[in-house]
Order: sequence, then structure tokens, then C-alpha cells
Amino acid sequence: MAVMVDLQQACEGNIPDTQLIQQWAESALKQVKEDCELSIRLVDESESAELNETYRGKVGPTNVLSFPFDTEIELTPILLGDLVICVPVVEREAKAQSKLSEHHWAHMVIHGCLHLLGFDHIDDADAVEMETLETDILRSLAIKDPYQVQGNDI
Repeated sequence: MAVMVDLQQACEGNIPDTQLIQQWAESALKQVKEDCELSIRLVDESESAELNETYRGKVGPTNVLSFPFDTEIELTPILLGDLVICVPVVEREAKAQSKLSEHHWAHMVIHGCLHLLGFDHIDDADAVEMETLETDILRSLAIKDPYQVQGNDI
């Protein structure tokens, strides 16, 4: 099974190496047994905000948006859909959460890929399932649980 990632860089910033983004997507998509393809577009805050408002009815930029491709036509490779990742938001979040930037990026790519596969976190049970899967995938990449509080808790 091959994962093809079409990476579109629409803004500047501290962007991880293309090979890392590819590795993260492959890790999240291991359960897909056929060749598949997705696009990942790296955007600034204005593009993220516009898409977030248009498609989710929410004001302002967000870290990652997922747009699953839904068709009954059988395509090879399987087209999973598109991810839109807001570079400045991801960087700000990593800093605010005291996480390595690369680790937060990995989480956002994996999180978005799981949305493309139909996982969601709207209700508590679905959130637990998705967060557990994210944590397991990240652990396989030697990345700590992103949902654990960072720092020294006493």
C-alpha cells in the first residue's frame, strides 16, 4: 500500500520536512489496505479563517481542517480528501502548550488523516476512540501523548 501526499505550501513559516509529513500521514493511514492519496495544504491565518467560516460556520483560523472525498465511484488510488493546516496556528499552539513544534505538527497531520478516515470527536465516546488511536500512533513515532498536561504536576 502506498500513501501519496500532495503537499501544497501556500505560506511561509516553520514547516517540517516533506519526508516527515509523509511519514506521519503513512503512520495514520496504515489501516488503508490500498494505494491512497490526499492533499495537504499549508496556509496562513486568513485562508484558514475563510475556510473555517465557509465550511464550519466558525470565526477565525483553526489548526487543521479536513475535507473527506466522498464518492461511490471506485478510484485507484483511493482519494481520501484534503487537509488544510494553518502554519501560524500550529506554531502558536506548540509554543503555548510547551510542545516540540515537530511533535505538534505530527499530531495535527495524524489528527487530520483520521478525520479523512471517518473518525470524529463530536461526542465523548468517539473522542476517546479517536484520541486513543492518535496517542497510539504518536507513541509508535516516539512522541508523547498530546493530551497529557505538560510540565511537572505535583
